[in-house]
Amino acid sequence: MTHTERQPARTALPVDLDEAAHRCLVAGFEGTTTVPDTLKRLIDRGLGGVILFTRNVRDAEQVRRLTDTLRALRPDLLVAIDNEGGGIGHLVAAGAPEVPGSYALGVVDDPDLTARCADALAGHLATLGITASYAPVADIQRQAGNPIVRTRAFGTEPELVSRHLGAWIAATEARGIASCAKHFPGHGGTLTDSHHELAVDPRPYDELDLGPFRAAIAAGVPMLMSAHVVFPALDPHRPATLSRRILGDLLRHELDFDGVLVSDALEMKSIADLYGEAAGARIALASGADQVIVAVADLAVTLECRDAVLEALRDGVLGEERVREAAGRVQRLVERYATPAAEIAVWDEGAGLEAARRALRVPPVGVRGAHVVDLFPAPHPALNWGGEDLLTEVLAVDPTATGTAVAGEPADPAALVDVILAKAGEAPLVVATSDADLHPWQARMRDELVARRPGAVRVATGLPEEGAVCSYGRGKVNLRAVAEVLSAAR
Repeated sequence: MTHTERQPARTALPVDLDEAAHRCLVAGFEGTTTVPDTLKRLIDRGLGGVILFTRNVRDAEQVRRLTDTLRALRPDLLVAIDNEGGGIGHLVAAGAPEVPGSYALGVVDDPDLTARCADALAGHLATLGITASYAPVADIQRQAGNPIVRTRAFGTEPELVSRHLGAWIAATEARGIASCAKHFPGHGGTLTDSHHELAVDPRPYDELDLGPFRAAIAAGVPMLMSAHVVFPALDPHRPATLSRRILGDLLRHELDFDGVLVSDALEMKSIADLYGEAAGARIALASGADQVIVAVADLAVTLECRDAVLEALRDGVLGEERVREAAGRVQRLVERYATPAAEIAVWDEGAGLEAARRALRVPPVGVRGAHVVDLFPAPHPALNWGGEDLLTEVLAVDPTATGTAVAGEPADPAALVDVILAKAGEAPLVVATSDADLHPWQARMRDELVARRPGAVRVATGLPEEGAVCSYGRGKVNLRAVAEVLSAAR
């Protein structure tokens, strides 16, 4: 037992208050088959939930055994995961249904199809014993330079985003899975990724994107997740996660939300670098959050956050009534969602590919036997882990194709262009980029390739680009739909 696990020498809290404080924590951990002893002790003291990541996933049978093991320790433990669809999901190895990201669903603008895709994801979660999904994204993609929302959003218009949120939430609820609209009160108006540094949305109050969150609340969403974003129009001093004005005055009183408000992960740099995870946990709960997520696998960080909360309760810095209120909301949530459904109906396996195909807005171009160049950024450490590439999908429908997949900026882009053109020979050339406006190396390589091969077909796998075949996302089905168009395989 480490010093952070021992009870402090000071007077112990009442057992029920200690349990209430633990209810307010969601922990990440390492492992696929066994539960770490530290996590077992946290669960025994009332831990509210765990969050699974790719590191916890080997295959479907293993995940179900793991979730059963966790619930055997405490039946009312919430088992959660990020499960947005598209390229945002940790369950590839567990056979996750292939659905496009939200932006493509918004392009199609068929809420029934969105519901079918959400139903597939939720049904799969139920088979694995996972009963909470930190999705859907309620943000609006406002800034062309936004580095984090982009195709995770349903679109750029509040009404469109709102109707697809409603469809997603209803379908997820029908499966007995808790959905979570994020990131309140919106991350789409920033130019910064809060995983890496503090983000700011400078817009005045009447321009903020509250509409989709109002719609999510009206649809009965049981959870909202806060944004690590500063909104000067609401609170010039603190990010939303740590702001009583935003979580209390705005969310609880003006928007009348009485579900569980969970923080985004506290180890994100926007919180960890400026406040520290432990102080972040204490301030977030004091400001109105009901649960805080500590997603890192190192449980010592979770213990530091837990200890900070307990110490604040002992000192009176964090009110007992506030923690009991938060724990009560969490308890109502777990009573409703902690137990997986006994019987799970089949879902529509074809909904995702149908949506990806319908999202394409270009006629077939038919370039069989092409040399496909797929340029895309290195995987985001928290979001993008599928490793999908366009070349693989093209080869699946056109074995005569060749190509080059480039994940992340190469050491010598100019030399790589020469190599690519030499390999392509006389074959048609396809050049795909993913948000090249955010990644200048992609734009430079694309422009050089197109300049030297003017007949090259351009593809955009992120936000749309003029003159390109647009997939509106990099989920596997998005890339398969583009491959079909390129090879005229449909």
